[in-house]
Amino acid sequence: MVSFESDYIAGAHPDVLKALQETNLEALPGYGMDVYCLRAKEKIRTACDCPEADVEFLVGGTQTNQVVISTMLKDYEGVIAAETGHVSVHEAGAIEHAGRKVLALPQADGKLSADSVRAYLETFYADANHDHMVFPGMVYISHPTEYGTLYSRAELEALSAVCREYEIPLFLDGARLAYGLAARTDVKLPDLAALCDVFYIGGTKCGALCGEAVVFPKGNCPEHFVTLIKQRGALLAKGRLLGVQFDALFTDDLYLRIGQHAMAMTEKLIAVLEKHHVEFYTESPTNQQFIALRNEDWERLKNAVALSFWEQPDDEFTVFRAATSWSTTDEDLAALDAALEEVFA
Repeated sequence: MVSFESDYIAGAHPDVLKALQETNLEALPGYGMDVYCLRAKEKIRTACDCPEADVEFLVGGTQTNQVVISTMLKDYEGVIAAETGHVSVHEAGAIEHAGRKVLALPQADGKLSADSVRAYLETFYADANHDHMVFPGMVYISHPTEYGTLYSRAELEALSAVCREYEIPLFLDGARLAYGLAARTDVKLPDLAALCDVFYIGGTKCGALCGEAVVFPKGNCPEHFVTLIKQRGALLAKGRLLGVQFDALFTDDLYLRIGQHAMAMTEKLIAVLEKHHVEFYTESPTNQQFIALRNEDWERLKNAVALSFWEQPDDEFTVFRAATSWSTTDEDLAALDAALEEVFA
């Protein structure tokens, strides 16, 4: 069976695995105080054109979202997010479990608009009873979004301006950031550092075994952040495992090259799907493609191809996600082509 189920179906990029193996027997300090963590942080600061940024490493996306949101918000504050946002849907209530409410707003193509956020904030503060309500204390977005879409620089500037006006942080989830940076976009890492108050550079879905790099570009890292991470059970004793991986990812443009490879494979994936007249559910410029299959066609396909269930708009069709990554090969695409030929011939 060939799998396009996700962008983390394989282990780690060979260069990342090689770095882990080569450093495996080195005796290093724990909790991120090793030379590789320190070096990786400097490389990330350079890539973001933000020499004063605070950078910390965590293991996974949900963990990172919960730690960042719970430490940056006060007890009476919640986080604004798209109703399709990861913190709203696919994190098992992790944000609420940490005592912070997700304030879900309508979305368009998986994105929040500055106008909808402004309208929500204006309505909240115009309500004479807002002291009895959960205060909107942060705006959360993901880039790429859960539907593979991207924010333009202008859209980020508009969201950032609203957040500045209301003095709340803009938090960008970059779990799949490598693929967003490699797509046709006018947003680069220095733009995120300039426009966001906190964002993270995803490793788990972008060539690492695990790991996310949280960046606070404006000197706004919560006080004693490492202590707060540990208090939440999220501080990795062998922090070197994260530092070595991100050191490799930010050496010789590997992070960017991983994204570029996935996007090249995505173009080929789209061509295969179009060849067999597969219906696209929505248009995505990144490595996640969403297709609508008739249920009877999926029954014939599912033993040959692994896809990720996404949603079921009606009784006849089911929407699936097909994702490429650093590990996608031409052989994978040829196998998909052959499987679709059997179904749609």
